Amino acid sequence: MPLSEDEQRILQEIEAQFYANDPQLAQQVSETTLYRHASRNIKWAALGFVVGFIVLLTSFASSLFFGFVGFLGMLGCAFVIVSNVRKMGKAGLESITASVKGKRLKSLFGDAGKNFRRPFRKDDSGG
Repeated sequence: MPLSEDEQRILQEIEAQFYANDPQLAQQVSETTLYRHASRNIKWAALGFVVGFIVLLTSFASSLFFGFVGFLGMLGCAFVIVSNVRKMGKAGLESITASVKGKRLKSLFGDAGKNFRRPFRKDDSGG
């Protein structure tokens, strides 16, 4: 059901008051999207997963308790990763992986992939 003109006017007044009273919060809220929030959670959970794995590997032989704590940390982080990937959906995940592939990998490796494949190419000169 669409809003009436009076309801739209009231909503616009509330929005204007919000921007006037706290412009920093308004800017932060407008810039934060579900994709950005979920990707941030995934990054922290991935870091936690790696830390849990390191704790598991380093302490399992000496202390079963700390090894189990590391495993539980890994398990909790895996649940966080899965739930945030589901929140993002297919479109959000594709946009993030495309941006990571396009920006970071290219800046890290440059033309290393082309340079690596060059010696293995078949020569078209018939040699």
